[in-house]
Amino acid sequence: MSRAIVLLSGGLDSTTVLAIAKANDFECYALSFDYGQKQRSELGSAKAIANQSNVTEHRIMKISLADIGGSALTDDAIDVPKYSESDEIPVTYVPARNTIFLSFALAWAEVID
Repeated sequence: MSRAIVLLSGGLDSTTVLAIAKANDFECYALSFDYGQKQRSELGSAKAIANQSNVTEHRIMKISLADIGGSALTDDAIDVPKYSESDEIPVTYVPARNTIFLSFALAWAEVID
């Protein structure tokens, strides 16, 4: 059976990816991140989704993206704003977050083969 690492944030997109991987008979490993984000409810959702989906393993890696700064999601000095439509990069953008997450997923993929 092929294996897949799914970056599981606890949101709709990553939950859909996990469901598609499971439907295609992948042995799924879920990877979530505690990166200092203010929205802690996502991690609770990720745990519940991983449990309900019977993944082989669910890891929550603790890393600090707050040290990079520049995002309302990780910097206590910047408030998370209410949604407003804009063509600008939102203040909730976390610099290079997904690239960093993919790097960790690649490292774990090497370990689980």
